[in-house]
Amino acid sequence: MPDLQKTALVTGASSGMGLEFARQLAQKGYALAIVSNQEKELADAAESIRTEFGVPVQSLCIDLAQHGIAEKVLAWCPAPDILINNAGMFFMEYLGPENLGKVRTMMALHMETVTELSILAGTQMKEKGGRILNISSMTARIPAPGIAIYSATKAYLKSFGKSLSYELRPFGVTVTTVCPAAVDTGLYPLPDRLRRFLRRIGLIRTPEWLVRRSLRALFHGRRTFSPGLTNALLPPLIALLPARLIDYLGLKWIRKDS
Repeated sequence: MPDLQKTALVTGASSGMGLEFARQLAQKGYALAIVSNQEKELADAAESIRTEFGVPVQSLCIDLAQHGIAEKVLAWCPAPDILINNAGMFFMEYLGPENLGKVRTMMALHMETVTELSILAGTQMKEKGGRILNISSMTARIPAPGIAIYSATKAYLKSFGKSLSYELRPFGVTVTTVCPAAVDTGLYPLPDRLRRFLRRIGLIRTPEWLVRRSLRALFHGRRTFSPGLTNALLPPLIALLPARLIDYLGLKWIRKDS
């Protein structure tokens, strides 16, 4: 079990995968620094983890989509031993002036903040070694209508993470980029019956399943990790679809006003 003095910094830790990363790292004995913009949920998560696992937990409620926020986070929790860049957002809409605000927020949250946290924390880690895990997505390989910004930002994370891993590995710092398929979190607003069916046939995985395997990849020093059969099968199958069919399905299922 790791020394309790070792600290894991987890973003987006108030729910979903972020909360599960925090729980499983606490179970391994890590002290936690957890970050989210959901104040009550974050406080509840911190108290629950302290009670269940008996590890130190500090929490910071902050908007990670702010410009330059990485420096504030690492001033609050300097030189973590593990950095989990999990915070993210999702929307499925055709792009237009009306959703430019969400576009800017997603680009800042997924790219700018993750990039700056990884560079700054990675530089600090060079002194004693460390591990960084960034959450990309299977959609990094599937540009599609409705998720143009989501898939593009996740493709950026996959490329950035792999490149950064080559820069930091000689200094004893690993960077692992995880590209999950669908995960059963609040990110996807699905009806309960459909959610249960998709879980049963393995198209959606639980946060516990994904985090357990992602941490294994992290501690083994994997550069990229794409877990599950869906990751192996779905992108090649979608690539075979005619472009006109994708156009039609996008208009029918996503842009319902057309």
